[in-house]
Amino acid sequence: MTIIHIIILGFVQGLAELLPVSSSAHVVVTEKLLGLDPSSPPMTLLLVSLHTGTMFAVIVYFWRQWRATYLRDLESFKRITGPIVVATVVTAIIGEALIKLIEKTVLRRVAHAQIEDLFSHLEWIAPALLAAGILIWATGLWDRRASRRPAASRDPDLREAGVIGAVQGLCLPFRGFSRSGATISAGMLLGVSKARSEAFSFALAVVLTPPVVAREAWRLVQAQHRNPGLDLGSIAGRCVLGAIVAFLAGLIALKWLSRWLEGGRWHLFGIYCVAAAAIVGYLYLSGF
Repeated sequence: MTIIHIIILGFVQGLAELLPVSSSAHVVVTEKLLGLDPSSPPMTLLLVSLHTGTMFAVIVYFWRQWRATYLRDLESFKRITGPIVVATVVTAIIGEALIKLIEKTVLRRVAHAQIEDLFSHLEWIAPALLAAGILIWATGLWDRRASRRPAASRDPDLREAGVIGAVQGLCLPFRGFSRSGATISAGMLLGVSKARSEAFSFALAVVLTPPVVAREAWRLVQAQHRNPGLDLGSIAGRCVLGAIVAFLAGLIALKWLSRWLEGGRWHLFGIYCVAAAAIVGYLYLSGF
């Protein structure tokens, strides 16, 4: 894995992570096209670094908005804490249940099976991209037709947060099912304004990212234990470079996302995901 590889992957991760097009699908496909193994420990270490970079991009980009709404005073903080906690708990329950179900059924014959063993399988990524694309596209069209009745500028209540959390949980086991695309779409369909749906979705992302990073780090510890000769220290510095590239690309992506979301072009991300699903399906049939 060269520095050029890391810069390319950092740029792809930073853009795709914060656009509703599934960063994991784009990173996996890019790794395959570069001749890299998406499931290898070095790739896992790089993924942890890239996720960390994009998490800080979210914090920097939304900090002013969150401070003016969620962190304005203690009462505002308490008001948003409940929905975030409910959404996160529902996500954890549904996501973990789905992961265990897949590991016990689809991967039952694989030794030390983990859901990550499926993440490089394009035959799973293509339909997930297609499903996300249809959801985003349909939500975008619905929003354009309902534009005469703009949604109230409010945050999700506890019930709506539970629904958004459930949708987020469905995304966790599947590379290609965009988390941001699904949760923002869910918020819009529930009547939450586009700006508040976006802010809530990425607040959930900041809460969700540390456990995801911790899970990936634990996989690295297990890989190191099974293979004591594995040397990850040699690429640690380059992974920091990848995190910086992902951070900068993430800021660009968030500005793009906000502009298209507020400009009524949300459905275009759905069309892109459907087209990407077709391309990934073609790559799978071509032997990648």
